[in-house]
Amino acid sequence: MVDVQQVRKTFGETVAVESVSFTATPGGVFGLIGPNGAGKSTTIRMIMNIFRPDSGQILFDGHRITEQDKNRIGYLPEERGLYKTVTVNEMLIYLARLKGAAPADAQKRIDEWLERFKLVDWKHKKIDELSKGMSQKVQFIAAIAHDPDIVFFDEPFSGLDPVSSDLMRDTILELGQSRRTVLISTHIMEHAEKICSDIVLINRGREVVAGPLKTVKEHYGHRSVIVEFDGDRQLFDTMSDVHVIAGYPRYVELRLDEGLSPDDLLTRIAGRLSISRFEVTAPSLHRIFVEQVGREEKDHELR
Repeated sequence: MVDVQQVRKTFGETVAVESVSFTATPGGVFGLIGPNGAGKSTTIRMIMNIFRPDSGQILFDGHRITEQDKNRIGYLPEERGLYKTVTVNEMLIYLARLKGAAPADAQKRIDEWLERFKLVDWKHKKIDELSKGMSQKVQFIAAIAHDPDIVFFDEPFSGLDPVSSDLMRDTILELGQSRRTVLISTHIMEHAEKICSDIVLINRGREVVAGPLKTVKEHYGHRSVIVEFDGDRQLFDTMSDVHVIAGYPRYVELRLDEGLSPDDLLTRIAGRLSISRFEVTAPSLHRIFVEQVGREEKDHELR
């Protein structure tokens, strides 16, 4: 378990993180989410003891981090760093041994992960021969090759194509279900919504929204409607009491004003669009992110 208590970090006159608190526990995936520059990476670096907080504290199972704790941690940093002139296997074995893993055990795990990520043919290739996506997968394996209890992934989906992104998502979910403490940071709400059990949304270094994802979504009501259709999407833009939160040519997520019911909306669009899906649902994490961060930005401009 990782317990972050009222941490604050400044760089000169810039406040990077201000009074952020959360607890990441085993058995799920905790999401540290927010826009670029929100303070997510700084928070993770404080947890990793790369930066020390100006105030507040961070506890691992009730105590401050020790050297022994560091070998229990796996870390995928936002800025990737692999030695370019060594082979994939040499790199992975070296990093696992730095974390105290027995070479034979580490090699077995590395081979299993290379197989899973379809990198077996690249095992003895040099790092600088890899594509960006391949390097990302190798760096991911490096974070877990020593079989850590606690794992931090900072923007783990960066540089991945859709197939690799799905594989990464499923893998992170499995790690969370294996009773590890797993924390990811991301600005991509679609990924966070699919894999996170709990979240904290930060903006400008401050906590905006926090809690179990289900509870957070329920708190923001059920006046969201998802419509999949064939037809002219601009129809929704003509409705003053309907707000498009996420809109694509054949898909929209809408927020309805209080005076408009989902039944009323369906009556309006029936016959004008060919509807394949009409679903009343809790708001998406994307909508909550856009609305709450937008409100924070407006408040900041007024200060």
